[in-house]
Amino acid sequence: MRIQAMRELTADLFISLDGFASGVDQPAYFGYHGPDLADWVRRHLAEPQVILMGRATYEALAAFSATGTDDVSRRMTQLDKVVFSSTLEEPLAWDNTRLAKGAIGDEIAALKRQPGDPLRSIGSIRLVKSLVQLRLLDRLRLMIFPLILGEGGREPIFSGYPQVGLELVESKVLDSRLLLLEYWATPQK
Repeated sequence: MRIQAMRELTADLFISLDGFASGVDQPAYFGYHGPDLADWVRRHLAEPQVILMGRATYEALAAFSATGTDDVSRRMTQLDKVVFSSTLEEPLAWDNTRLAKGAIGDEIAALKRQPGDPLRSIGSIRLVKSLVQLRLLDRLRLMIFPLILGEGGREPIFSGYPQVGLELVESKVLDSRLLLLEYWATPQK
């Protein structure tokens, strides 16, 4: 009898050096967009995956990607997406998107047991926090931007997290200034 491996779930978070997902009047990528980052985004979107997101991230991404004509927007529209929300209603405007209204832990555990493409969360700070609290996250990738937002920081990433030990898998510098850290969030055997 063949044992079916569970689908891997990776969360990608883009953060300032002091741990914020956004700040007052901050542009996309905190103003640090470069060719290495653009290539990283395109390369990782090209991989087979199902995108998981919360309502706020869905609304932000759908606002420009659902009708965008650039390569990244077209790829985001092509990918299957699952939105976790108790307030949104179907039908959703963005193609290939379904709504999950059940308990996050139950919904994610069921998705992980199903065969299919790996699962990936982009942004969605509260969703990722829930995944960590429920011990459902396999990999955590942090793209750290060389910026301290201080008083102008919004959306602290790790506020309210439980203590979690991580195992560094990879580190890389992009555009001579961005630091990508990738961790196993679950113990590996």
